[in-house]
Amino acid sequence: MIIVVGSINLDLVGRVERLPAPGETVRGSSFATSPGGKGANQALAARRAGAPVAMIGAVGDDTQSREALALLERDGVDLSGVARVEGTSTGVALILVDDGRGENAIAVIAGANGCVESEKVTAHPIGEDDALLLQMEIPAAANHAALDHARKAGALSLFNAAPFDEDAVGLARKADVTIVNETEFDLLAAALGLEGADRAARMAAFPSATGRSLVVTLGAEGAVAVTRNRRFDVAAPEIDPVDTVGAGDTFCGYLAAAFAEGLDWPLALDLAVRAGAAACLKTGAQPAIPFRESV
Repeated sequence: MIIVVGSINLDLVGRVERLPAPGETVRGSSFATSPGGKGANQALAARRAGAPVAMIGAVGDDTQSREALALLERDGVDLSGVARVEGTSTGVALILVDDGRGENAIAVIAGANGCVESEKVTAHPIGEDDALLLQMEIPAAANHAALDHARKAGALSLFNAAPFDEDAVGLARKADVTIVNETEFDLLAAALGLEGADRAARMAAFPSATGRSLVVTLGAEGAVAVTRNRRFDVAAPEIDPVDTVGAGDTFCGYLAAAFAEGLDWPLALDLAVRAGAAACLKTGAQPAIPFRESV
């Protein structure tokens, strides 16, 4: 079982001719809503990769919660750990997508995601054959509690340090595997005081500094993993991206599922990179997450 502790949002997605500069208004071509949130996205990705998945999080007592949970429910994610918080709105992500380049800009309003409680997290059973997957769109205290819970049980833990903030340092020291993109890694490396002449050297220093493993996603260049004694590089397939929203979350969910299957580092990374690339071929976050057979 993969247990995902994280955010549940409704995404409000506008497609624009290009991303606006501060104070600028640009023309848009379309608008749509879809389920999102980094936690929910990663839970759905792990489920579509073929793993049994349980989601722990919170939604508001509004009409948006039903749409936010719709695909998780349809695809068979266990939602018994999702709390409904009275008097609070479901989390929302405001997303602008560049029609020409597929790039995006995102603002997140936490809503009920800010109400995820440590006690709710630790009340969920977890065993040594399970895997924990978490991100940074819920309170840091809940994430720390989840990692402590997984460590005590002997379960594998994966931490996606996004969106990055200062709490990432302590969480990265606890998680078995930390997953970041290049920008997030540079911030994390600076916060950890990692030394090296270039990014590759600083990546190599991460396992020694933390005792943990590191994965850095590189977009069109694939991904790199660094453990205590090995480095693994995996290239990405060439694609013409339509929308990169959710690609990183797809990678994380598939990587967790791959490890749960017992795949080794090269095979797990390759599967996750291909799944992330496939997610760029459709619009939206959760609607674009591919099923295993298409990957």
